[in-house]
Amino acid sequence: MKCVVCKSSDIQMKMVEEEVRSGRDIVLIPIEVLVCQNCGERYYDRKTMRKFEEIKIRLKEHDLEVEEVGKVLRVHAA
Repeated sequence: MKCVVCKSSDIQMKMVEEEVRSGRDIVLIPIEVLVCQNCGERYYDRKTMRKFEEIKIRLKEHDLEVEEVGKVLRVHAA
């Protein structure tokens, strides 16, 4: 397999944190996916995409245990 972005053949399974938005929140999902070691392009299979959809549904239904790991702050324009 070659990367569709940079054409490198150095693509390996790697643990990453994918961001999923839920309202004004961002939920980090740890998942193992194929990642180009040259440019960072990620490749998701159908099983992974289904998992993301299930997590989004569970977030809407408040049926997923999450942990607060920080907060986002915004500076208002002067």
